[in-house]
Order: sequence, then C-alpha cells, then structure tokens
Amino acid sequence: MNNSIINFPLPANEPVKAYMPGSPERVALEKELERQSKLVVEIPIIIGGKEIRTGDMGEVTCPHDHQHVIARYHKVGKKEVEMAIDAAMKAWKEWSCTPWTTRAAIVMKMAELLATKYRPIMNAATMLGQSKNFFQAEIDSACETIDFFRYNVHYASKIYAMQPKDGVAQLNHTEYRPLEGFILAVTPFNFTSIASNLCMTPVLMGNVALWKPSTTALLSNYYLMQLYKEAGLPDGVVNFLPGSGALIGEVATESKYFSGIHFTGSTATFKSLWKQASMNVDKYISYPRLVGETGGKDFIFVHPSADPKAVATAAFCGAYEFQGQKCSAASRMYIPKSLWAGVLEDMKAMAAEVKMGDVMDPSNFINAVIDKASFDKAKSYIDFAKEAEDAKIVMGGNCDCSKGWFVEPTIIETSNPHFKSMEEEIFAPVLTVYPYDDEKWEEVVKECDETSPYGLTGAVFGRCRMAVEKITDALRYTAGNFYINDKPTGAVVGMQPFGGARASGTNDKAGGEFNLIRWIIPRVIKETLVSPTDYRYTYMK
Repeated sequence: MNNSIINFPLPANEPVKAYMPGSPERVALEKELERQSKLVVEIPIIIGGKEIRTGDMGEVTCPHDHQHVIARYHKVGKKEVEMAIDAAMKAWKEWSCTPWTTRAAIVMKMAELLATKYRPIMNAATMLGQSKNFFQAEIDSACETIDFFRYNVHYASKIYAMQPKDGVAQLNHTEYRPLEGFILAVTPFNFTSIASNLCMTPVLMGNVALWKPSTTALLSNYYLMQLYKEAGLPDGVVNFLPGSGALIGEVATESKYFSGIHFTGSTATFKSLWKQASMNVDKYISYPRLVGETGGKDFIFVHPSADPKAVATAAFCGAYEFQGQKCSAASRMYIPKSLWAGVLEDMKAMAAEVKMGDVMDPSNFINAVIDKASFDKAKSYIDFAKEAEDAKIVMGGNCDCSKGWFVEPTIIETSNPHFKSMEEEIFAPVLTVYPYDDEKWEEVVKECDETSPYGLTGAVFGRCRMAVEKITDALRYTAGNFYINDKPTGAVVGMQPFGGARASGTNDKAGGEFNLIRWIIPRVIKETLVSPTDYRYTYMK
C-alpha cells in the first residue's frame, strides 16, 4: 500500500530547442518530416480503446500544398457517439476512483514521452497538418503541451492540499470528486497544445472525455491519442471522435451523463452548445460546467510616448506569426499619427525580408492559412478594404491559392475607428490600423474599449508610465491577458494563464489553477471524535 505523501513541486518550463542546422533536434525533425510527408495515414475513430472504421471518409491535406493528402479519416455517426458515451461511463467507474497520484504519474509520463520520443513526431505532424514553421510548432506541440502536463500536475497537488481546519473533538477534510458524467472536449486547429489540454485537464482530475478534434488538426491529434495510450491512460478515458461537430454536440448534450464542455473555437459555436445544454438541463444529473475560450479582436494601443521600433516589431510579430491564426493575434492597432509613418516604414522593411511558403523550408517565416474557408474569408476583407472610401491597403494585400492557401501579411489603414475590419474577427494575417490625432489619445482609448464585443488580449505601448497606467486601467475589461510594451501574443503556461471574458469566453484560464477547479466537485467531511449524548445547551444544564 502506498501511503506516501507525494509532492509535485513547481516545474521549470520546457526549454525551446533552437533547431540550428546540424543540431540533433533539427536532424530528427527533418527526418520525421520526410517520413510523414510520404504517408497517407488512415485515422480511425477510437472508442474504448478500439479502432472503429465507418467507411464514411474525409481527407486531410497540407494547407501549404492543398493537393497533398496526408490523412484520410473515418467519420462518426450517431451510433458511434452513443457508443463513446457508454465507453466513457464504463471507464469512469474505475478512473474516477483511481488515486490522483496514479493519474498524475500517467500525465507526467506523457510529458516525458513528448519531450523525447514523440517530440519530432508531434512537431512534424503539426507542421504538415496545420502549416506551422519549425519554431511555431516547437513552442506549441512540444513545449506548451509538455508545460500543460507538468504544471497541471503541480496545480492539482495544490488543490488537493487545500483542506479546512479541524475543530474541537472533530476532524475535517475535503475530498475533490470528479464530475458525475463525461466532458465534451471540442478542440481547435491552431494549437496542438490546446487540443491536448482541453482533454487532459479534466482527465487529470478524474474525469472522462468525448473528444471532438478539429478536422484540420486530425493528424497531430491522432498522434496525441497514441501518446496517451503509451503513457498508460486506460481505454475509454478519452474517446476520439472525428466528424461533424454539430452531430456530436447534439448527441452529447442530450445524454443525462453530460457534465461539461471544454471548448476552444468560435463564439457562435460555443453559444450554440450552451443553448443546447440549457434546453436539456432537466435531463442532467448535475448542472454542467461550461468552459470556453472563443473569439477575439485583439488590439495594440500606442501612446504618443511609445518607442516606434518596439511597436513595429510587436505589431509585425503579433499580427503575422502563424499567419495571425492565434486567438491572441494582433488584429487592430490604434496609433498616433506622429508615429505611424515611421512604424509603417519599419513594418514594410520586415515584410520585404520575410519569406512565405512551404513549412519544409525553414527560411519561410510565413506559411499558409489553414483551409479554403479561411483563405476566402481573409481575401473578402482585403477586397472590401480595397473598394472602401475610408480605408486602403498600405502593405501586402495579395492572396494566392494556386498551390496553398497563402495570404500576404497585410495592413489595412482606415480613418474610421469602426471600419468593418476594426470590429470583426478575421483570424488571418490582416492588421487594421487607425491613426489618431495625438492629443485625442484618451478619447481613442474609449473607442478601443467599446469597439469590440470581445475581451481576450490587448497591449499598450508607451514610455510615459503614468499614461500607460491610466490606459491599462481604462482598458481593464477589454482583455483577460494584457501586455505592457509587448505584443499581445505568447502567453506561457505558469506565467500568463490564458483566457478572456466578454464574448471571448468564460475566462477560466488554461495554464493555471482556475481551470482545474472547474472539473471537480468538493465534498467536505466532518468526523466527530466523541459524539454528543445530551441535547441540552450548556446554559440549560
């Protein structure tokens, strides 16, 4: 019997490998890229640990080479979703009672496997399937995923250690039970780490999951399932369901065992799932936990005292790394007219230097947007700006879909703070800039606060610290993650837990303790050492 008190101290963040030419990590990754690029992987449904093939097939292609098929997958139907619910609840009986340190050990093994054996596998799959370059894949599918595993174990240890005080002749303690049902994890294409975390955070806390992966991230997500199994995760704890999100959501939310949603995606989809859950609430054993990170219209606000070089670098990287397909990517910028010409010149110089193309070429800074729908959406906003009277394209604006879904880093300059692309989410390498009169910066701060329904990330630049403090306070509800003199992207697990409010989600902060608490229900137990035998109050005796 293991009666040890096991500690999981605060871990260090996983070091980001440099991938210099000839380095061991570079050689291993290039070898794995070559191997995977020659494969067409058949991706099954995985329910209760068993691979299921329906024959209703779809294809996954490389975004940067949309004729290159890298996987074919089997789609679930209603029957398979119902099977997954049954398998999850069967697994729940044992997994929910498994000692938390055993669960933690499995998750820690996942981290070690990913840091070693699976690192080139996951990075190559993310690069090919989601069109990430060497660095963007490394910080996501390797480092951040590893950090989620390790930090969540540490946070879990802190939560389980939170205990009430004892009283006279009594012992008190709190046990943290998993939810009484399954979690529906609906995951996005843009971060492999998020896809993993949305499943594994509830699972670490003793829950079971139905996983609806993004179709465009199926390759890397399928390899995650292999990683989980090798680490010792029991069959049925996570059930892998490629296919229609609408179908899976409908069947899942009708089950009495539906206990929660862990979601990253569009605001509209999350609202739809929330409505479905609300309509079925009478069926459920408990009120479900609805946790979501949704859209954003992330901003950079530049004060007249800002350093133009720093602004240009932050705007360029914040808007164009991973083609602007980060929930936190800079999408709108408010800048004093006195600084705009210089900042634009610097950004144009960067754009002239960077290359755009296939992820197999490590010199390419810009790769492809994820699919045709994303390409068409980005192009529609660019075309709209080209025809508008109150806006113009001042950098980029070219789109090419002949081989891959390529959109140039683009700047739309507008004289209208409520121009369409200042208000609506695009999720592409398109930054809209509103130059304002320097003396009106306080008025424009109010515009920034009220323009967007979202509240995910934002940044302020300025060397006048008093002005920066005033702006930071005025914009306190505009962003769940806020940056001073830095780009609004790049949150790190354990340092900047991530999430936003308003139309950007429930702000339950992936990468922090807050998120783990949503997946447990406490039970407080009081044990009286010597039970009373006299009903009278003391003054009655």
